[in-house]
Amino acid sequence: MPGENLTRIEAQERRSVIDTQSYEVSLDLTKGAEVFGSRSVVRFTATPGSFTFIDLIAKDVREITLNGEQIDPGEAFADSRIALGDLQAENVLIVDADCLYTNTGEGLHRFVDPVDGEVYLYSQFEVPDSRRVFAVFEQPDLKATFQFTVTAPAVWKVVSNSPTPEPIVHDASTDSGAQQVATWGFEPTPRISSYITALIAGPYEATFSELTSSSGKVIPLGVYGRKSLWEHLDAEYIFDKTRQGFAYFEEKFGVAYPFEKYDQLFVPEFNAGAMENAGAVTFTETYVFRSKVTDAVKERRVVTILHELAHMWFGDLVTMKWWNDLWLNESFAEWASTIATAEATEWTEAWTTFNAMEKTWAYRQDQLPSTHPIVAEINDLQDVQVNFDGITYAKGGSVLKQLAAWVGIEAFFAGVSQYFQKHSWGNTELGDLLAELEATSGRELTSWAKKWLETAGVNTLSPVIVDDASGTITRFAVTQTAPADYPTIRPHRLGIGFYDLEDGALVRTHYVEVDVDGDRTEIPELQGLKRPAMVLLNDNDLAYAKIRLDEQSLATAIEHLADISDPLARSLVWGAAWDQTRDAESAARDYIDLVLGNIGRETESTTVRTTLAQLQLAAGSYVDPATRAAAREKVADGLWALAQQAEPGSDSQLQLVMAFAGSIAGAEHAGIVGRLRSGEDTLPGLEIDADLSWQLLIGLAAAGATDAATIDAALAADNTSKGAELAAQARAALPTVEAKKAAWASLIDNSDQPNTIVRSTALGFVHPSGVDVLGEFIQPYFDMLLPIWEGRTYQIADYLIVGLYPRSLANVELRDATRAWLAQHQDAAPALRRLVHENLADVERALAAQSRDADV
Repeated sequence: MPGENLTRIEAQERRSVIDTQSYEVSLDLTKGAEVFGSRSVVRFTATPGSFTFIDLIAKDVREITLNGEQIDPGEAFADSRIALGDLQAENVLIVDADCLYTNTGEGLHRFVDPVDGEVYLYSQFEVPDSRRVFAVFEQPDLKATFQFTVTAPAVWKVVSNSPTPEPIVHDASTDSGAQQVATWGFEPTPRISSYITALIAGPYEATFSELTSSSGKVIPLGVYGRKSLWEHLDAEYIFDKTRQGFAYFEEKFGVAYPFEKYDQLFVPEFNAGAMENAGAVTFTETYVFRSKVTDAVKERRVVTILHELAHMWFGDLVTMKWWNDLWLNESFAEWASTIATAEATEWTEAWTTFNAMEKTWAYRQDQLPSTHPIVAEINDLQDVQVNFDGITYAKGGSVLKQLAAWVGIEAFFAGVSQYFQKHSWGNTELGDLLAELEATSGRELTSWAKKWLETAGVNTLSPVIVDDASGTITRFAVTQTAPADYPTIRPHRLGIGFYDLEDGALVRTHYVEVDVDGDRTEIPELQGLKRPAMVLLNDNDLAYAKIRLDEQSLATAIEHLADISDPLARSLVWGAAWDQTRDAESAARDYIDLVLGNIGRETESTTVRTTLAQLQLAAGSYVDPATRAAAREKVADGLWALAQQAEPGSDSQLQLVMAFAGSIAGAEHAGIVGRLRSGEDTLPGLEIDADLSWQLLIGLAAAGATDAATIDAALAADNTSKGAELAAQARAALPTVEAKKAAWASLIDNSDQPNTIVRSTALGFVHPSGVDVLGEFIQPYFDMLLPIWEGRTYQIADYLIVGLYPRSLANVELRDATRAWLAQHQDAAPALRRLVHENLADVERALAAQSRDADV
């Protein structure tokens, strides 16, 4: 955003002249609903006589004092910076300001609970938003200690990175009138980066426990949530998973937990899954289960808990120098949380989940025009904002799994341990990690890193199988191809599995692990074996690559997918079939048949969740438009039949019913959903609880089978923040021009909606059932891009630019309009152009798939 950006060069120049020692930050949270007081005392060294700036986004700056000299705020403070000149070797800066609460999930977010009127605050600082709360040198390689002093209502709880002290209570006259307030004076943190500092305040409920670290230190544990949701928060389970994660990571990393305590706080209107604030992790309230949720969501919560815990080492103890090495945080946390989930918790099939969810995300991201190396080129803050993507998280995690297989898991963990010990409390680059892994494994990794971490694109691996008349393999090879734009051919550690039918199940009868490199790799150890019913490349999912099945194996997989005994192998076959559909190598209608014929017997919840989402996309955007109505009806009929056949009360039953509600293709389907919601009809074992009732209502709204008055009545019965989000989605899903215009105006003409309402409204707006009226919004969409990008915070702009793109149209008109905007706005911000390019890529891929489907 203008005035709020920071380039890598500016950060490097600032780091070359200053180093930070400490911050003393005093915050006054008793000044009303709009602003809070922020006073910062910053101590730093500098090259004498040099010039720099400190970052701050504030409503008003009252005082700036540098080394005892007053500085005029009107002259020094502009946009998001305070200019600092004539620096001394040792400097003390004081900045006194009023900063603004937000409702965007950035900075210090303020939320009022509609249930009881209570106020809750939480901070979210990654990437550049601690400057919304205090004056700070906002870059990860300027670490310092942070000492927070907070004044707030005495009835609140206040949590930060350091253990919460006993507050000092006193009477005060505040902007809200006379009340008892308290002051919490926290101890300084260790030297950490500003983006992982934290403040959470409000009348949160809490429960506490503890564990003993491998160092012998007792680590206090806390779980927090707001009052109106507290009865649904299963804190003991969260403590249990946390203990398992602590034990696993401390053993494998060889370094004890580095902070004084570990609090986990479930906070309202959160943009992400969670945030790794040192010792004070914040989570989305999606992980507080007020209704029945799928096993996929339950497992995802465990992975998220362990992901954030892994960050205490990867990112918090050792931090990247600049955001191009963001993957050193996120990829490692993604990989570490998955292996810990699989090996230390009851969710032993976590790698199947990783394949179904993360790798699907990664493969999609890696085939967009915006793909980038894992070690990305990050020129400024806008670049990094759009880089929290499937490359940084999922591809990076996938490649680390491959690296661990390449060097050996014991050598890998040993290198990681040395990396932590050598660089504790410091900042690192890629080479620092590779040096330790080379030392423990004996493998040269520079060339590996260049191919895997410094280049973009995904390879495709295919088997070449020749057999004789008796079915004996006379030649087996693996070919590797790369897209023309990203032609790198990479080394892979690869599993190859042979599968045959035994007692009605397709089971693995032979397995070999090999190194594959180059355009073609011969596998002589498979010669002389009998050709099996199915050959599965990348069995065990060690490699990061798209795989293809040979003709015989594909036929076997399609006929017997549900009979494959190993859930990870099934997931790989599901993924191969989807890749071929997305790549327009097979028809979308064939994918629909594959899913409807096999998904009812799939046991892995995340595989079901991912596949059902892909089924909706295939039916809505990838089939030939001439047969789309018939395809959608076929999908709805099939899902309802499967839901009726599902085990009563099962995870599969719940997912199939939700998918059916989102696929209504006519009055008959709408009638079924309406009767389920009202209780007139029932399915054995299916409880229509609060959240499922909303999902059914959203489906009815999208089909035009309900009205705004019914939605309003549902909200009155569920007057909660979750109810408000789901009501906004339902209203926006109504398939009329009037409803769509009202939703559009609520987001574009107004700027006061909180982040979660923005996200939910956009989700309803683009529901595929409203495709007939979305064409009217093509031109308004492109007219709003620049004003929204320039006038809203990054997170809100992202929600609107991605969320309101009418991608479900998936037609030539939308494609051509998108291309035209890009051609006419060559000088638009690169991050904005990236988002629009990604939108375009989805439509171009859909058009190619439609053409392929029409050829059938």
